[in-house]
Amino acid sequence: MADTPTPVDLCRDLIRFDTTNHGNGNAAGERAAAEYVAGHLTAAGLDPVLLERSPGRSNVLTRIPGANPHLPAILAHAHLDVVPADPADWTVPPFAGELRDGRLYGRGATDMKDVCAMLLTVAHRWAASNTRPQRDIVLAFVADEEDRGIDGAEWLVDKHPDLFEGVAAAISETGGYTHHVNGTHLYPVATAERGTAHLRLTARGRAGHGSRPNTDNAVTHLVHTLARIADHPWPVRLTPTVRAYLERTGKALGIPVDLTDDAGVDATIAALGEAGMIAATTVRASSTPTVLDAGYKVNVIPSTATAQIDVRTLPGIEDEVLATIDELLGPDITREFVAHQTPVEAPIDSDWFDAMAAALRAEDPDAVVVPYCMGGGTDAKAFTKLGIDCFGFAPLLLPPDYDYRVQAHGVDEHIPVDALEFGTRVLSHFLQK
Repeated sequence: MADTPTPVDLCRDLIRFDTTNHGNGNAAGERAAAEYVAGHLTAAGLDPVLLERSPGRSNVLTRIPGANPHLPAILAHAHLDVVPADPADWTVPPFAGELRDGRLYGRGATDMKDVCAMLLTVAHRWAASNTRPQRDIVLAFVADEEDRGIDGAEWLVDKHPDLFEGVAAAISETGGYTHHVNGTHLYPVATAERGTAHLRLTARGRAGHGSRPNTDNAVTHLVHTLARIADHPWPVRLTPTVRAYLERTGKALGIPVDLTDDAGVDATIAALGEAGMIAATTVRASSTPTVLDAGYKVNVIPSTATAQIDVRTLPGIEDEVLATIDELLGPDITREFVAHQTPVEAPIDSDWFDAMAAALRAEDPDAVVVPYCMGGGTDAKAFTKLGIDCFGFAPLLLPPDYDYRVQAHGVDEHIPVDALEFGTRVLSHFLQK
């Protein structure tokens, strides 16, 4: 098929759809982008469906039949929405999809319209070459990942679980891209994600005049509690994923690894340098005060004061973390969830992981593939509820001067054109497993 589109063509077009998600239901809407995606899936001989919980918040799903229907299926999911971009901060228009010096600029270039484009390209190329995968492949292009997923993955899992029947493993963003460390091509593949517990703390006390002593001041209670939480020394808790990452990365780089105690783990992370930073936020839980709200007049002591804290947990220790938070609160403070997503972890030694590693090495023979834990979260937390093993696998071969970590949600977000072609080939290898 001579006119089969390239991944850069598709990514450029997708960037030009403004699918900004401001949160709390305030979004530009994914429908136009979803209709574009559905059109390309149809052109590739597939039968996509568009599903919406809210008007304009479209999800696109299709299933590519495999040669062996008895094999477990794979889900490849990507989100169509993006975070806001202020044009005043950018040197290029964030929704123009400009090409400069072999790089494609625009909001969503790495998060994650690049993966949308690569999956569409795979579908087109398979259609052109009459390629059929061994197993069913479910493709899902979803809404609302950049907020709570209630118009996207969470809703699909709750209301349309039948669309994922037979799926055993899923791949999506934030993993499988190059880290150049001491001449080594390190490719961390996400097999776990920290959990999110956004908590609202409420302190109660006795209202009064600001000029008079008050030992039951809600603001004081809250401030002291926040200081305890912020200063709490969370201990190291190595999950199987993080332990494997440190051990295997240390071996690949020829750096001794000591995981016997907290001091040894911290020293190992420091010795691994840039590679250690990948694991630095995932060896411990964290608790960060982020929002304060109290009072309405400077000479009035309020009866209540509230704060929000961003707590991140690890697989296997969520109950322990929340119990510790409760101990730090004290008798005058209560807590409630603002948002809550439990941590997730897939097997680190599995045929799925081995197939991802093999697909990467097929295109980059120097690839060293290791598991790692994401510090944040993705739609994997929704799909895990269906018993699906979820992985962060969005392969890209990146040049040494390219800092992937500052791209997502950053100013002048961009991606090398060559990386899109590499990722398309790797995804095609893996999805034909």
